[in-house]
Amino acid sequence: MDTTEQDRLVDALGHAAFTTMGSLTGLAADAGLSLTQLRVLAILRDRRLRIGDLAEYLGLEKSTMTGLVARAEKKELLARVPNADDARAVDVVLTDRGHEVAAALEAAMRDALLPLTERLPSTDRRRLRELLERMLR
Repeated sequence: MDTTEQDRLVDALGHAAFTTMGSLTGLAADAGLSLTQLRVLAILRDRRLRIGDLAEYLGLEKSTMTGLVARAEKKELLARVPNADDARAVDVVLTDRGHEVAAALEAAMRDALLPLTERLPSTDRRRLRELLERMLR
């Protein structure tokens, strides 16, 4: 790939990322959340993680993650529960309210992001998804 094509690819990736992040930041703000809290809700939709593992997944310090979890607990979105395998460990899980908010945000994300691809034929949308998934593995 020549330099001009690499530059165009980087520009397109940046533009797509900024457009996506702008939409997600707005959705999070509308729900009274930070973008990181939105990410936490999305991650915990179908799993439970220790605070340290969640912090590592997000690239945050454990102390930062602890504060973020505490703020989300006050909003009744997250709870800390004993780890089933290690009595000394604590997992973070979504509360019922957290699941409701996560589901609403997932629907809002779909409504905000899918229009970005509407001009593409369905085969191109599927190929874009496949390429993004492969790129991010």
